[in-house]
Amino acid sequence: MSFEIGITILVFLMTMSIIFWRPGGINEAWPASIGAGIILLTGMVSRADIADIINKIGGASITIMATIVMAIILESFGFFNWAAARLATLAKGSGYHLYWYIQLLCFLMTLLFNNDGSILITTPILIMLLKNLRLKPNQMIPYLLSGALIATASSAPIGVSNIVNLIALEIVDMTLYMHTAMMFVPATIGLLFMSGLMFFVVKKKLPKRLPSIAYDMEETFFTKNFHPLKGSFSVETKQKRTKFMLKVLLFVFIMRCLLFVASYLSIPIELVAVLGSVVLLIWRWYHLGTNPVDILKKTPWHILIFAFSMYVIIYGLHNAGLTDFLVREAEPIVTQGLMQASFIMGGLVSILSNFFNNHPALMIGTITLTEMGLDPITLKTIYLANIIGSDIGSLLLPIGTLASLIWLHILRQHKIKVKWKDYLSVSVIVIPITTVVTLLLLYYWVQMVFA
Repeated sequence: MSFEIGITILVFLMTMSIIFWRPGGINEAWPASIGAGIILLTGMVSRADIADIINKIGGASITIMATIVMAIILESFGFFNWAAARLATLAKGSGYHLYWYIQLLCFLMTLLFNNDGSILITTPILIMLLKNLRLKPNQMIPYLLSGALIATASSAPIGVSNIVNLIALEIVDMTLYMHTAMMFVPATIGLLFMSGLMFFVVKKKLPKRLPSIAYDMEETFFTKNFHPLKGSFSVETKQKRTKFMLKVLLFVFIMRCLLFVASYLSIPIELVAVLGSVVLLIWRWYHLGTNPVDILKKTPWHILIFAFSMYVIIYGLHNAGLTDFLVREAEPIVTQGLMQASFIMGGLVSILSNFFNNHPALMIGTITLTEMGLDPITLKTIYLANIIGSDIGSLLLPIGTLASLIWLHILRQHKIKVKWKDYLSVSVIVIPITTVVTLLLLYYWVQMVFA
């Protein structure tokens, strides 16, 4: 093993260890960027590689950042507080009903925005909601855990809900439209199965009846608990507030649909995403009378640095011979048949994700596929199996995704302790079974519709 290869492997392991550990709450972009800098200094990644990286992650990064900007704008309108308050009303005092409405909220927020954004926004809102319902900590954990799992896994049906999925689409030269056509039905059915299975696992820990609340939950959210951005929008009556929120939600839904129209028409989806965020910024400016600087300051731009840096490190591993090794080992199995290939590669990405996080795992798995000379349908199907492993199989351990690491960090900030045994008591039952079921659904859906 050469010195450069040894350094590359060591840098990758150290970078992932620091991201998992997060000493002092350090932002994940710092260890990733330092690791990438070391890789660049060793010469394992060339200037041509850097240009290729920028080309592959540019559109995906812009799309995700534009989506996050839209989510922050909606937060300033109080949309998520309104949505959480509506959950309490719709539950009608039933702890079981609340479980299903939380599942629906987390699923929709990921589809409308992205998994990391969904976790960042819904977790504090759910904490606020559950505290206002006066639930005990042990009663809160099943709701928070099941919500986080479904929010993270819900990035599987559409590629635009996860930055690493979007980057991988560029690698395999697959449109967002085709991804959705092949993946939405099997992945959504898999998520319904996952929600149902989780319900039976956590049912005994959920309160049958919620504590009676003597005050108006929605008004509480918009007075005592809601701390919006400076100059935030306020609607005086619940009826007007609901009407306004539905208009905003409809706009976001339309912009989301236009992403798929753009993909089908071969129009860069990042242009549509930016247009949507700009229009929403102008809308907010009109209602609040403030410029968008506060929104831009709150946008987590470090995600761009993180994505670029992780890709540099993965390119270093690729150039060091990791993907060549994986191709030699996996190609004989992949050529035996589509089902075997889907399960092997989906399982491999699941394992790599739980040990090294799903960002590098999916990138490595996807680059490996492109080196095998597979026909287009086989390549795309196995790639989607990788997505299932990356978005669902990765949830076996709480360190498998960036979203779950963010979730744990938010819980610590709110002094809510979720032990590994609490997490594993659900994940070891739900995640492996859901991953296998979803892989089977994908295989039969592709055989039925695209074969």
